Amino acid sequence: MSDISYHIHGSDLQFVEVTLPPNSSVIGEQGAMMYMDDHLQVDTVLGDGSSSSFGAVGRFFKAVKRTFTGESLFSSRYSNLMPKEQRVAFAAPTLGKIIAIDLSQTGGELICQKGAFLAGESGTEVNLAWQKRLRVGFFGGEGFIMQRITGKGVVFINATGALTEMDLSVGQALRVDSGCLVALSSSVTYDINYAGKIKTAIFGGEGLFYASLQGPGRVWIQSLPMSRLSAEIMGNALAGSKRGMGGKFYVLLVIVGVLISLFTEQ
Repeated sequence: MSDISYHIHGSDLQFVEVTLPPNSSVIGEQGAMMYMDDHLQVDTVLGDGSSSSFGAVGRFFKAVKRTFTGESLFSSRYSNLMPKEQRVAFAAPTLGKIIAIDLSQTGGELICQKGAFLAGESGTEVNLAWQKRLRVGFFGGEGFIMQRITGKGVVFINATGALTEMDLSVGQALRVDSGCLVALSSSVTYDINYAGKIKTAIFGGEGLFYASLQGPGRVWIQSLPMSRLSAEIMGNALAGSKRGMGGKFYVLLVIVGVLISLFTEQ
């Protein structure tokens, strides 16, 4: 049972307000804090602040590995040392949703896309989750590295677009666009499969590969991956730039034409 309580505000551009009871703390990504009560103690910690059997050197290398998952080298720890509750709020860095997941309900472990971790109870660790199969690493959309979040409390991860949560029964399979996969419990088998038909792969607009998930376990899926959103914005920006250049070129031709006509009339 988690000691903290929380409330997620907003519909799309969300933030989460966490209420800390006395003698409790929460870890947040750098730059994620939105506001906090005046009496919270804030400390900058290396990585997620977790200890290592190799001392300071081990903590440093754990923090460096953590950066490969899309997170910062340092985190902020917010501790409530007062006899009454204190609040701290974290805002998502993307257009989308914040979801709270109790790690005790996922076997103490969660596999996420890079950069998904926003905040979590003290003791939460963010590590590398290597994709052992080469084809998953090369064609999985998230590369060889994803996040492995471990602990016992509540963690907050962010996703883009609308979000859905699905429970897969034993042997139940689901095909997902790899960029739409946000998180999965460690019991879910994750693989990458070929689309099957050249015509579908080339002209279907869905790419050559898709993620194949097989239960048992729980998965979280987002409707709008950042890669798709970025590509759409970039495409519209380039199209607008081309239209702008076309208009400027037309104006230039008109000016040249007027000048030529004036000189020829003389």
